[in-house]
Amino acid sequence: MRVIRSEDGEVGLQLAYKERPDLIVLDLMLPTLNGIGVLKGLKRDARTLHTPVILLTARAQTEDRIQGLTMGADDYVTKPFSPKELVLRVKAILKRLQKSSQETDVEAGPFRFDKNSLKFYISNDVVELTSTEFKLMLFLCERANQTMQRNDILRYVWGYTDEVISRTLDTHMKRLRKKLGAQAELIETVRGIGYRFLLPKE
Repeated sequence: MRVIRSEDGEVGLQLAYKERPDLIVLDLMLPTLNGIGVLKGLKRDARTLHTPVILLTARAQTEDRIQGLTMGADDYVTKPFSPKELVLRVKAILKRLQKSSQETDVEAGPFRFDKNSLKFYISNDVVELTSTEFKLMLFLCERANQTMQRNDILRYVWGYTDEVISRTLDTHMKRLRKKLGAQAELIETVRGIGYRFLLPKE
Protein backbone atom coordinates (compact mmCIF):
# COMPACT_ATOMS: atom_id res chain seq x y z
CA MET A 1 0.00 0.00 0.00
CA ARG A 2 1.15 3.54 -0.74
CA VAL A 3 0.44 5.80 2.24
CA ILE A 4 -0.05 9.57 2.11
CA ARG A 5 0.20 11.20 5.53
CA SER A 6 -0.86 14.48 7.06
CA GLU A 7 -0.81 15.59 10.71
CA ASP A 8 -3.12 18.57 10.16
CA GLY A 9 -6.86 18.29 9.54
CA GLU A 10 -7.26 21.10 7.00
CA VAL A 11 -4.12 20.11 5.09
CA GLY A 12 -5.23 16.47 5.11
CA LEU A 13 -8.68 17.37 3.75
CA GLN A 14 -7.20 19.30 0.83
CA LEU A 15 -4.79 16.42 0.20
CA ALA A 16 -7.72 13.99 0.07
CA TYR A 17 -9.48 16.17 -2.54
CA LYS A 18 -6.32 16.25 -4.66
CA GLU A 19 -5.12 12.63 -4.34
CA ARG A 20 -8.51 10.86 -3.99
CA PRO A 21 -7.17 7.90 -1.97
CA ASP A 22 -8.85 4.49 -1.96
CA LEU A 23 -9.35 4.70 1.82
CA ILE A 24 -8.75 7.20 4.63
CA VAL A 25 -7.64 6.39 8.19
CA LEU A 26 -8.81 9.42 10.16
CA ASP A 27 -7.70 10.38 13.66
CA LEU A 28 -10.34 12.42 15.46
CA MET A 29 -7.75 14.42 17.41
CA LEU A 30 -6.16 16.72 14.80
CA PRO A 31 -5.01 20.35 14.86
CA THR A 32 -6.60 23.13 12.74
CA LEU A 33 -9.63 20.97 11.85
CA ASN A 34 -10.60 17.98 14.00
CA GLY A 35 -11.57 14.57 12.63
CA ILE A 36 -15.32 15.25 12.67
CA GLY A 37 -14.73 18.45 10.70
CA VAL A 38 -12.59 16.57 8.18
CA LEU A 39 -15.28 13.87 7.84
CA LYS A 40 -17.93 16.52 7.15
CA GLY A 41 -15.70 17.97 4.44
CA LEU A 42 -15.15 14.55 2.89
CA LYS A 43 -18.84 13.70 2.79
CA ARG A 44 -20.02 16.94 1.22
CA ASP A 45 -17.59 16.86 -1.70
CA ALA A 46 -18.28 14.63 -4.71
CA ARG A 47 -14.57 13.78 -5.04
CA THR A 48 -14.47 12.04 -1.64
CA LEU A 49 -18.14 11.37 -0.90
CA HIS A 50 -17.75 7.61 -1.29
CA THR A 51 -14.18 7.25 -0.01
CA PRO A 52 -14.29 4.74 2.87
CA VAL A 53 -13.15 6.12 6.23
CA ILE A 54 -11.83 4.31 9.31
CA LEU A 55 -11.87 6.45 12.46
CA LEU A 56 -9.14 6.29 15.09
CA THR A 57 -10.66 7.17 18.46
CA ALA A 58 -9.75 7.26 22.15
CA ARG A 59 -12.02 5.30 24.47
CA ALA A 60 -13.35 8.58 25.91
CA GLN A 61 -14.55 9.75 22.50
CA THR A 62 -17.72 7.65 22.47
CA GLU A 63 -20.00 10.48 21.29
CA ASP A 64 -17.57 11.47 18.54
CA ARG A 65 -17.39 7.85 17.39
CA ILE A 66 -21.19 7.57 17.23
CA GLN A 67 -21.38 10.90 15.39
CA GLY A 68 -18.73 9.74 12.93
CA LEU A 69 -20.52 6.48 12.16
CA THR A 70 -23.81 8.34 11.75
CA MET A 71 -22.12 10.68 9.26
CA GLY A 72 -20.94 7.78 7.12
CA ALA A 73 -17.64 6.47 8.51
CA ASP A 74 -17.21 2.80 7.62
CA ASP A 75 -15.43 1.53 10.73
CA TYR A 76 -13.53 2.64 13.82
CA VAL A 77 -10.52 1.44 15.78
CA THR A 78 -10.07 2.36 19.45
CA LYS A 79 -6.68 3.44 20.78
CA PRO A 80 -4.44 1.77 21.72
CA PHE A 81 -4.74 -0.62 18.79
CA SER A 82 -2.73 -3.29 17.02
CA PRO A 83 -1.27 -2.17 13.65
CA LYS A 84 -2.04 -5.67 12.35
CA GLU A 85 -5.72 -5.24 13.25
CA LEU A 86 -5.82 -1.90 11.43
CA VAL A 87 -4.27 -3.41 8.29
CA LEU A 88 -6.80 -6.27 8.37
CA ARG A 89 -9.69 -3.82 8.62
CA VAL A 90 -8.29 -1.75 5.75
CA LYS A 91 -7.97 -4.87 3.57
CA ALA A 92 -11.51 -6.01 4.44
CA ILE A 93 -13.03 -2.67 3.40
CA LEU A 94 -11.00 -2.47 0.18
CA LYS A 95 -12.01 -6.03 -0.73
CA ARG A 96 -15.67 -5.21 -0.17
CA LEU A 97 -15.29 -2.03 -2.24
CA GLN A 98 -13.68 -3.92 -5.12
CA LYS A 99 -16.50 -6.46 -5.16
CA SER A 100 -19.10 -3.69 -5.19
CA SER A 101 -17.41 -1.87 -8.09
CA GLN A 102 -17.63 -5.02 -10.20
CA GLU A 103 -21.43 -5.05 -10.05
CA THR A 104 -22.82 -3.95 -13.40
CA ASP A 105 -26.53 -3.67 -12.57
CA VAL A 106 -27.93 -1.09 -10.17
CA GLU A 107 -31.58 -1.05 -9.08
CA ALA A 108 -33.35 1.82 -7.33
CA GLY A 109 -37.12 1.61 -6.97
CA PRO A 110 -38.62 1.23 -10.48
CA PHE A 111 -35.31 2.15 -12.11
CA ARG A 112 -32.58 -0.20 -13.29
CA PHE A 113 -29.18 0.71 -14.72
CA ASP A 114 -26.93 -1.50 -16.84
CA LYS A 115 -23.47 0.06 -16.46
CA ASN A 116 -21.99 -2.05 -19.26
CA SER A 117 -24.41 -1.05 -21.99
CA LEU A 118 -25.43 2.28 -20.42
CA LYS A 119 -29.06 1.20 -20.76
CA PHE A 120 -31.70 2.56 -18.41
CA TYR A 121 -34.99 0.79 -17.60
CA ILE A 122 -38.22 1.82 -15.92
CA SER A 123 -40.10 -1.29 -14.80
CA ASN A 124 -38.15 -3.32 -17.42
CA ASP A 125 -38.99 -0.90 -20.26
CA VAL A 126 -35.96 0.68 -21.94
CA VAL A 127 -35.85 4.48 -21.79
CA GLU A 128 -33.34 6.18 -24.06
CA LEU A 129 -30.99 8.44 -22.09
CA THR A 130 -27.90 10.29 -23.22
CA SER A 131 -24.66 9.31 -21.46
CA THR A 132 -24.85 12.49 -19.37
CA GLU A 133 -28.46 11.84 -18.39
CA PHE A 134 -27.52 8.26 -17.48
CA LYS A 135 -24.65 9.48 -15.29
CA LEU A 136 -26.85 12.10 -13.66
CA MET A 137 -29.61 9.61 -12.85
CA LEU A 138 -27.16 7.02 -11.56
CA PHE A 139 -25.48 9.61 -9.33
CA LEU A 140 -28.81 10.52 -7.69
CA CYS A 141 -30.17 6.98 -7.45
CA GLU A 142 -27.02 5.58 -5.85
CA ARG A 143 -27.52 8.21 -3.13
CA ALA A 144 -31.22 7.54 -2.53
CA ASN A 145 -32.99 9.89 -0.09
CA GLN A 146 -29.89 12.11 0.20
CA THR A 147 -30.06 15.75 -0.84
CA MET A 148 -27.23 16.32 -3.30
CA GLN A 149 -25.89 19.85 -3.64
CA ARG A 150 -25.86 21.42 -7.09
CA ASN A 151 -22.08 21.94 -7.12
CA ASP A 152 -21.43 18.32 -6.11
CA ILE A 153 -23.61 17.13 -9.01
CA LEU A 154 -21.89 19.50 -11.45
CA ARG A 155 -18.45 18.33 -10.28
CA TYR A 156 -19.29 14.63 -10.58
CA VAL A 157 -21.32 14.61 -13.78
CA TRP A 158 -19.70 17.43 -15.77
CA GLY A 159 -16.28 17.62 -14.09
CA TYR A 160 -16.52 21.24 -13.00
CA THR A 161 -13.81 21.82 -10.39
CA ASP A 162 -14.91 25.21 -9.04
CA GLU A 163 -18.18 26.42 -7.63
CA VAL A 164 -20.14 27.64 -10.61
CA ILE A 165 -23.55 29.03 -11.42
CA SER A 166 -24.84 27.02 -14.34
CA ARG A 167 -28.20 26.34 -15.96
CA THR A 168 -26.76 23.17 -17.48
CA LEU A 169 -28.03 21.03 -14.60
CA ASP A 170 -31.55 22.51 -14.69
CA THR A 171 -31.80 22.07 -18.46
CA HIS A 172 -30.75 18.42 -18.27
CA MET A 173 -33.09 17.79 -15.35
CA LYS A 174 -36.04 19.25 -17.27
CA ARG A 175 -35.38 16.94 -20.24
CA LEU A 176 -34.79 13.99 -17.94
CA ARG A 177 -38.09 14.46 -16.12
CA LYS A 178 -39.96 14.40 -19.43
CA LYS A 179 -38.39 11.02 -20.20
CA LEU A 180 -39.25 9.67 -16.72
CA GLY A 181 -42.95 10.40 -17.22
CA ALA A 182 -45.03 9.45 -14.19
CA GLN A 183 -41.87 8.53 -12.26
CA ALA A 184 -40.50 12.08 -12.53
CA GLU A 185 -41.95 12.86 -9.11
CA LEU A 186 -39.26 10.61 -7.58
CA ILE A 187 -36.67 13.28 -8.44
CA GLU A 188 -37.32 16.07 -5.96
CA THR A 189 -36.05 19.64 -6.27
CA VAL A 190 -34.70 20.88 -2.95
CA ARG A 191 -35.00 24.62 -3.35
CA GLY A 192 -31.75 26.53 -2.95
CA ILE A 193 -29.71 23.32 -2.47
CA GLY A 194 -30.02 20.75 -5.23
CA TYR A 195 -31.88 17.52 -6.00
CA ARG A 196 -32.84 14.29 -4.29
CA PHE A 197 -34.00 10.87 -5.49
CA LEU A 198 -36.81 9.60 -3.27
CA LEU A 199 -36.78 5.83 -2.96
CA PRO A 200 -40.43 4.63 -3.07
CA LYS A 201 -41.75 3.10 0.13
CA GLU A 202 -42.61 -0.57 -0.20
